[in-house]
Amino acid sequence: MIVYVFDGSFQGLLTAIFESFSRKHEVVDLIEERLFEPGFFDELIRIRTESNRAERVWIGLKKKVGIDGQQRFYQAFLSESPTVLQHLFNFAQYVFRSPNGCAENFGNADVLAITQAAQKVHREKHRMEAFVRFKKHQNGLFMAAICPDFNVLPLILPHFKNRYADQSWLIYDERRHYGIYYDGNVVCEVLLAHKPRASTGQDVLEAGLDGQERLYDTLWKDYFRSANITERNNPKLHLQHVPKRYWRYLTEKLDTLT
Repeated sequence: MIVYVFDGSFQGLLTAIFESFSRKHEVVDLIEERLFEPGFFDELIRIRTESNRAERVWIGLKKKVGIDGQQRFYQAFLSESPTVLQHLFNFAQYVFRSPNGCAENFGNADVLAITQAAQKVHREKHRMEAFVRFKKHQNGLFMAAICPDFNVLPLILPHFKNRYADQSWLIYDERRHYGIYYDGNVVCEVLLAHKPRASTGQDVLEAGLDGQERLYDTLWKDYFRSANITERNNPKLHLQHVPKRYWRYLTEKLDTLT
């Protein structure tokens, strides 16, 4: 079996796809470097990530599957599923070797797998956009800590950049230990020197809060209670729209977490 070992990055994946066509390899096992265990009978090829080759594959995918298909491909990668990298590699092999329109053939296992993975990531993206709550700190920076099931920070960036274009903010992913920072002009990726230890996404924001922030929390909770019509409560429907795992982001729900 031919085995490609790569660095696990998106550009590394695209480079591996390029190499498979360059070397005329149709059946390949794709493995991240951190997970690789050598076998006796494997033909090992280490893939060195090259941005120019990755770019050529990315452009080629757009021509074959369109912008929507290209976006699904990237969203599926962000799912971080243990099996999705092989499906993505196989999918690229399939669409480049087949007529246009094959990316909609859900009878193909790889097409189906990446479509399902992309749908999960897409749902998580929209929920993060809806449920993320910022806390203002003494330095004027608005901060939010999240812990999504999938790596959706790259996907939610445009939403928050457009919605809060006149503010400086930071959204930090506790699970993946990186964040995105916007200073009002430029967006950049950030890593914290010390990983925060927190029981909820809001705990990490407590130190250095603006003096008015706790007052705003209290006012919002009072408003939420006064606007609620007890007789019309429908807990089952409410959980369908706001699953309990997202309550950690909502100020009005923090007191109800156990």
